[in-house]
Amino acid sequence: MVRIAVPSMLAAQADGRRAFDLEAATAGDALRALPFADLLFNERGELHQHLNVYVDGTDARERGGLDAPLEGAREIRIVAMVSGG
Repeated sequence: MVRIAVPSMLAAQADGRRAFDLEAATAGDALRALPFADLLFNERGELHQHLNVYVDGTDARERGGLDAPLEGAREIRIVAMVSGG
């Protein structure tokens, strides 16, 4: 079981829920199971470029990407990057 922490901008799309507890083999599987998964991925199935995903505090890219096994991970955190000018 892994807990997915959701930023407030996405929680608004899930009736205000800020966390989801799911069974998943990979971070990608967990994210695709969320009710707002269509907001996380582009039409090619890739994570939108302004989102970062952390697994137990480590960038998912450093763990082998979204398709790497979770192997006992406890938390996935979605972080929206802030940009502008």
